Amino acid sequence: MSVSENIKHFLSEEIPSNVKLIAVSKTKPIELIEEAYTSGHRIYGENKAQELAGKYEALPKDIEWHMIGHMQTNKVKYIAPFVSLIHGVDSFKLLKVINKEGEKCNRKINCLLQFHIAKEETKFGLDLKEAIEFIKSDDFSILKNVNICGVMGMATYTENEDTIHSEFRELVHIFNELKNSSFFNDDFKEISMGMSGDYKIAIEEGATMVRVGSLLFGARNYTK
Repeated sequence: MSVSENIKHFLSEEIPSNVKLIAVSKTKPIELIEEAYTSGHRIYGENKAQELAGKYEALPKDIEWHMIGHMQTNKVKYIAPFVSLIHGVDSFKLLKVINKEGEKCNRKINCLLQFHIAKEETKFGLDLKEAIEFIKSDDFSILKNVNICGVMGMATYTENEDTIHSEFRELVHIFNELKNSSFFNDDFKEISMGMSGDYKIAIEEGATMVRVGSLLFGARNYTK
């Protein structure tokens, strides 16, 4: 099947209507995203700020771009003017930089707080105690150019489905804790979890967004 057909199939057969599909287009050429665009799908995810900025310039402006990779503070400026959602806010320092760049662009930037739910130490993310501490701080209350819309997490890369279920359940628990203690607005509603290998489990456990790349675009392109 073509990329366009893959996306249509995924939206009709694999993803319930209440879950957003982030088509992960990282490393993929403009032409492949243009093909995906013909399916009618408008939400794409990238993991490198400068590559994302280049694709934004080259492609139609009704695309909703999501930054899904680890975000470095010195790269926020490249995507601040247009990005729809930054998934991986894993420190208060980063959040403050996003706020500063949002202020420069005169816009409020939507963000998800990334939590470390996996057993793997290599994954980035906050823990709940740390997040609550800065959310309750005066420094957080003055950030007027960021909008916290929910949480994001990545499960351990494993074939043990019980582990994946447990980790996604933990992220839902964190979401509920924050919703009940700190974020009472309607904007705080997103749980971004699940990728090509575990999106079905993520949906079972309550994901509102899944980030799928290889099942739509084919295996990742690695350059030598």
